[in-house]
Amino acid sequence: MPAPSSSAGTGGADGASTQLTRLLLTRYSLSRTGTVQLDKATSFQAQINPAEFSHSFGIRYDKTKAQGSSGVEPKFSTMDDERVSFNIVLDGTGVVPPVPGQPPDVKGQLAQLNKVVYEYVDLRSEPPYVRVLWGTLIFFGRLESLKAQYTLFKPGGDPLRAKVDLSFVGAMSKEEERRVTQRASTSDQTRTVRMYGNESIGQVCERIYGDPSVFMQVARFNGLTDFRNIPPGTVLRFPPLGK
Repeated sequence: MPAPSSSAGTGGADGASTQLTRLLLTRYSLSRTGTVQLDKATSFQAQINPAEFSHSFGIRYDKTKAQGSSGVEPKFSTMDDERVSFNIVLDGTGVVPPVPGQPPDVKGQLAQLNKVVYEYVDLRSEPPYVRVLWGTLIFFGRLESLKAQYTLFKPGGDPLRAKVDLSFVGAMSKEEERRVTQRASTSDQTRTVRMYGNESIGQVCERIYGDPSVFMQVARFNGLTDFRNIPPGTVLRFPPLGK
């Protein structure tokens, strides 16, 4: 997916102004009914968007061999963890305008980032759940690793710029993800859904739109050439139809 520009544009082909969309990290909790409750007061916006990010899925197979056998066909075992990783740059030189409401210095920005993705949730004594939102990417997970590399300093040693590598692992179960998708299906926004081996695109359309017959529209929207054989772990976009 092409990376959004790291600075706001002043006009497109039609002369209309464009606005920078920053990568947004927000703490959330998930109720038993599947409702995502965002803590918008505990969020962090990237000052400079990532140049790239990786989004990986895994599948585990049972490759146990019987004694004396020469080989065995791998059998599907389970879906492995979903992961997202990227890096962002924190700048305190003043060259890049600070994000409104966030500290302008690198030390303060890193503290705010830690508060969102790293500091324990008081009541549960465990790392927080974090929603990663950027463009078409909507990812629910937990921090797996954070590494800050400082690259520029003031004469006194205070950092002026830092590169931060972030990695998140998916935190929602399959059933939780389905409930969230179902609740959000009435929204006027395009939704992303991770496909599983025992689920067809028609079944997902029935769940989201209440009509499995619209699967061809969704297939065309995603550029699918073979909608009958979608690899497990594939992420498809389901747009608002009739718009």
